[in-house]
Amino acid sequence: MDLGIEGKRALVLGGSKGLGRGIAEALAAEGVAVALTGRNAQAAGKIAAEIGPAAMGLSLDLAKPETIDAFLDRLTAEFGLVDILVLNGGGPPPTRAADIDPEFWRTQFEAMVLAGMRITHRLLPAMRERRFGRIIAVASTSIREPIPGLSASNALRSALAGWMKTLAGEVAPDGVTVNMLLPGRLATDRTLSFDRMDAESEGVSIETVAARSQSEIPIGRYGTPAEFGAAAAFLASRQAAYVTGIALPVDGGLSRSML
Repeated sequence: MDLGIEGKRALVLGGSKGLGRGIAEALAAEGVAVALTGRNAQAAGKIAAEIGPAAMGLSLDLAKPETIDAFLDRLTAEFGLVDILVLNGGGPPPTRAADIDPEFWRTQFEAMVLAGMRITHRLLPAMRERRFGRIIAVASTSIREPIPGLSASNALRSALAGWMKTLAGEVAPDGVTVNMLLPGRLATDRTLSFDRMDAESEGVSIETVAARSQSEIPIGRYGTPAEFGAAAAFLASRQAAYVTGIALPVDGGLSRSML
């Protein structure tokens, strides 16, 4: 299927590894020029070179709000106007809801919620003017079913979800769609780190933990970044013009929620 986005331009935050890289590769395969970010400029540039000649790697730390405007100025000057914006970043460390550290919550809110809002605020007007735009956020199934021990992720991703659902209704008449992807257990470094942490605490092998985890997934395995990227590419497509305001699980059937 031709997704109809060849020649479009995409900004993929956190696109130098994991799910972000999967999205960047899927978009590039559709002929989209991709600017991807990572905290390390050299690493981001290396990944961009591997993806293809139409990809560009840039350095951006979402936890440093003072750098965002300068980053976007450079992006516009060197890359051009963005048609597809992918909001993606690393998740916070495990936390208990009863353990409230105001400074921790402030810094995590800045990186996980406000940074995406700031970037969207800058790029959205041009999308509305051109009457085409795709805004896709990578969140978590925790916005539907909170995950024990991940209180920061549960709360902050839910805040982002509420804002995006509201935004979707506001910009739909202008040809801009706003959707979320909810990854379940996919084969990324973050999933591996959780498996390793559980293995160490239980005194068992990481293979044992991974096998148990995968047995809980109806499909019976972890998903891949490429599969996740394919879902993102569809939401970015012209064929998905009538799909907005949704939160799509990509989890192999793990989530039992009906909504």
